[in-house]
Amino acid sequence: MSLEIKVPTVGESITEVTLAQWLKQDGDYVEMDENIAELESDKATFELPAEKAGILRIIAQEGDTLEIGAVVCTIEEGGAPAAGADKKEEAPAKEEAPAAAAKAEDDERPETYAAGTASPAAAKILREKGIDPANIKGTGKDGRITKEDAEKAQVSAAPKAAAKPAAAPAPAAAPVVAGERNERREKMSSLRKTIAKRLVAVKNETAMLTTFNEVNMQPIMDLRAKYKDTFKEKHGIGLGFMSFFTKAVTTALKEWPAVNARIDENEIVYSDFADISIAVSAPKGLVVPVIRNAEGMALYQIEKAIAELAGKARDNKLTIEEMTGGTFTITNGGVFGSMMSTPIINAPQSAILGMHNIVQRPIAENGQVVIRPMMYIALSYDHRIIDGRESVSFLVRVKQLLEDPARLLLEV
Repeated sequence: MSLEIKVPTVGESITEVTLAQWLKQDGDYVEMDENIAELESDKATFELPAEKAGILRIIAQEGDTLEIGAVVCTIEEGGAPAAGADKKEEAPAKEEAPAAAAKAEDDERPETYAAGTASPAAAKILREKGIDPANIKGTGKDGRITKEDAEKAQVSAAPKAAAKPAAAPAPAAAPVVAGERNERREKMSSLRKTIAKRLVAVKNETAMLTTFNEVNMQPIMDLRAKYKDTFKEKHGIGLGFMSFFTKAVTTALKEWPAVNARIDENEIVYSDFADISIAVSAPKGLVVPVIRNAEGMALYQIEKAIAELAGKARDNKLTIEEMTGGTFTITNGGVFGSMMSTPIINAPQSAILGMHNIVQRPIAENGQVVIRPMMYIALSYDHRIIDGRESVSFLVRVKQLLEDPARLLLEV
């Protein structure tokens, strides 16, 4: 008796998944709870386990889009195959080889072709050289054209071709480009299709605007250099820039709550908590896990939460719950060398902060030109809910907190 394995329910908003990869082959013996396939939704990748032990019979193929509840495969009753069974099954294939060779030889014999025709080998030679079989007298039985006839015709046809009047010069051929020019096509994954759809929707459905500022990162860099060893020794995690930015953002969101709000039909929803989404580049695309209640976390707690979520993202282990929600997003293009960009809002949120790379630049400080490690920051926001005064003031507040880290501890 076989058991049908169906696509499980993975989330309220998910109606279909893509079969990303089979981890087992058709006919393999699988153990109960052994992972047999990877399914990919528009939010996450998860594994499909076998619900009983037996022989796997594949129904859906890699790349297929399946609705929730659709049958992916069946598992039939059966034990693990004995060792060496596969080798025994290969023996008949070897015995068929002489028979196939004998048939090929028979096909080349002139007697096997109808009168007035050429053997496949002869026809190939004539076709490659552009010789009409009708102009050749075959020496085979009943006038059949043999391979030898075709080869002789090939030689004799050469002088005739030389005797023809010179043809008009061919048009100049297109220039030949050196090197390989290969192309390949890949089906878009469900995650990539969803990313594309949501980004286009944000551009079309929001009044998105971006404002910029720059931050002198010297104070934070000095603070990190002074306390990084003690911080790691005490908390077991390194002190990075992201925790400072997260802390600065949560402080500024309390002062400018519209930046932390969202539009729901004809209403504005304000949140008195800050669930910060952190954009992470995962192997299969951009994912945005969420740090819940970041406004109440210390720097070391934020660092640990970021490290845990980033590790899960790299291993494709994030759950849908860990990527659902979020009231504000931070994205760090600086890790890839970006100098400046206009990040796109992570709907249904209303704003996103973009960090960029740190570059030593000359700036004016107390009437003197000095070199400082500077970072451009960008705030993209929905102008339908956030006015210019709020967006600029929010970004200026983030700048103040970062350039004077003591403010983050004293909350001033």
